[in-house]
Amino acid sequence: MGILDDIRRHYRQGGILLRIIYINVGMFLLLHAVALVAWLMGSQAPQALLWVEVPSRWQVLLTRPWTLLTYCFAHYDVLHILFNMLWLYWMGRIFLEFFTPKHLAGLYVLGGIGGALLYVAAYTLLPPLANENSYLLGASASVLAIVVALAVYTPDYRIGLLFLGQVALKWVAVVCVLLSVLGIGASNTGGNIAHIGGALVGLWFALAIRRGRDITAWLNRSIDWLAGLLRREGRPGRPSVGAPVGGTAWRPGNRTARHTATNEPTEADLDRVLEKISRSGYASLTDSERDILFRASRRR
Repeated sequence: MGILDDIRRHYRQGGILLRIIYINVGMFLLLHAVALVAWLMGSQAPQALLWVEVPSRWQVLLTRPWTLLTYCFAHYDVLHILFNMLWLYWMGRIFLEFFTPKHLAGLYVLGGIGGALLYVAAYTLLPPLANENSYLLGASASVLAIVVALAVYTPDYRIGLLFLGQVALKWVAVVCVLLSVLGIGASNTGGNIAHIGGALVGLWFALAIRRGRDITAWLNRSIDWLAGLLRREGRPGRPSVGAPVGGTAWRPGNRTARHTATNEPTEADLDRVLEKISRSGYASLTDSERDILFRASRRR
């Protein structure tokens, strides 16, 4: 049980980026274990993936609406998940320098949904694809949403690429989108269409943030509400009077609760975070401390 305990501990203590990666890896192992058992029993192994893949026909999608979410946490093979998770980890760490963990989670999900919807629309409306029966799987649309959002928000941020040296994020995003456009009509037409859908969501997110709007806010509120509901269902007794679902009731002297209630960090909160950065570096911050830093920077 030592390995499982370590995994649970790392999952609980890790930030949202590592949690998303853990979910992807766990889903990959589970689906392929089910596929292996099905193969040993004489069934077709790929049938296990049908319950998480997005079908290209909207009539089938209506019977499996959950696939709009599950498909972006599942992958076909080792190279598929390895490339996507490395790309997600690399871009996700940069993303968290400018945005909060909730932004990352919300954009990951919305990017996946946007990619899936454009994929289904293309197979419904485009004559060359109308008669094809296809399925979509993988986190590429979600990852590309994060890449494009970064490139639009901070286009001149430079990253090091093998053989190319320092390259601005805007050119990385341009090349990724261009390759997806040029890939339409090739062997992975559906996947490339989904990539474009994810890129459009990333563009929408960055432009909205510049105008002071957060397109992920409603999704994160829904997730918080559901998490709070599940916590209440799992605990006996009534919640404390005045405590919001998924939050903490504010009381005098409760600085953390006041930050949650007002969404505005105090100067003491900010000083504490800045002191921790000077002492241990940005990577040592918790999700809540990064949220304080982000909100303070937006306010100023």
